[in-house]
Amino acid sequence: MAKPVTPQDMFDLWQKMVNPGAYPLQSLMFPVLDAKELDRKITELETVEHWLKANLNMLQLSIKSLEYQRQMVKGGERIKAAMEEGRQPEAGGEAPNPALWAWNMMAQAGTEAAEAMGRAVGAAGEAAEDLARQEAPTKPRPKGGTKRRKT
Repeated sequence: MAKPVTPQDMFDLWQKMVNPGAYPLQSLMFPVLDAKELDRKITELETVEHWLKANLNMLQLSIKSLEYQRQMVKGGERIKAAMEEGRQPEAGGEAPNPALWAWNMMAQAGTEAAEAMGRAVGAAGEAAEDLARQEAPTKPRPKGGTKRRKT
């Protein structure tokens, strides 16, 4: 038979949640002062972080894989519909090679990434120019320029 839960058991459970290291006066407001305990907690949290990152990467990979499959199915449907109508599937007059779908998708992603990088570089250049204009001295420069002595 199961032992009934007493108020003391509930208090002990609450105390373990608030004071997991069982140090005197330690709670959520008083952090741990033992270096070994801090190292152990850091190691545990880093392990959880790596596990979450691995799961995130696997999830992103699954999503990309499903997107590729969806594009392939849509492309097949367009080709089938075009063939049923008796016309060429593409405006260029050439039917697409189904074996190149991944290559074409990667090339398109590369082009989009290059365009995004170009926009980011342009924005960074504009920000640098704006900052240089703001920091430029307000004193006019002498018209003669700087004179150099020959040695």
